[in-house]
Amino acid sequence: MTNRDRTLAEIATKLLDLETMATRNSDRLDFHNLAIWQIKAALEAAYAAGQEAK
Repeated sequence: MTNRDRTLAEIATKLLDLETMATRNSDRLDFHNLAIWQIKAALEAAYAAGQEAK
């Protein structure tokens, strides 16, 4: 797993409450309802991680 993948998985776990980023071929497991503030926080974290990686 690359550093980028680890960072994205960490953001997904901490900010989006996702157990995994892996496809599990189940609607119940692969689709999630998210609040807009969760999505905004995840995008901000991804942006910050990208800035740090430069």
